[in-house]
Amino acid sequence: MLDYIECFIKKLRTLSLVIFGSLLTVSLFGCSHPSTYSVKQYPVSTPSLSSTEIIFYPKHGQNEYQQQRDRYECHLWAVKKSGFDPNQAQLMPHQRFEVKASPPPGTGAAIGALSGAVIGSITSRRYRSVEGMVFGAITGALMGAASDIARHQEANRIQHQYNENDTYRHIQLEKQARDYRRALSACLEGRRYTVE
Repeated sequence: MLDYIECFIKKLRTLSLVIFGSLLTVSLFGCSHPSTYSVKQYPVSTPSLSSTEIIFYPKHGQNEYQQQRDRYECHLWAVKKSGFDPNQAQLMPHQRFEVKASPPPGTGAAIGALSGAVIGSITSRRYRSVEGMVFGAITGALMGAASDIARHQEANRIQHQYNENDTYRHIQLEKQARDYRRALSACLEGRRYTVE
């Protein structure tokens, strides 16, 4: 019966060391791997939009003053109808964002291997500390590599979202520019001008 109790106490000690090592590993990974991303912003050339320039000619001999007034009033009406004003800053050069995971790739694996080796040597039996250290280093490196991969995938997802937003914004601006041109042409034609 005494052997059974001694064996149970040894297993309980081993289990407590494993739990302690696991908690220490989790806490080290939590401290060493904040999910941070560096976002760099740089200007890129603006993709060209449909031209909003309209060439029109008077059909009924409208004078220069009347042409300018009609052009201005039709411009205001087209802006109201389309929600697009070619004179606004929305057509400024786009800003491009580049998202990269930080710290650099491989950092998680290195930290994981180091902390795993320390924890593995601490939690293993005295005469098996080298095997425990190697096992801990391999396990920690795998966990760190998984963390690096997850961080890299998240950075790629964020970059993809930025790219989609840029594409969607350009498509919306393109549609609004076409609607503006159509509304401006309709207004000028309604005021008896020939529009090209």
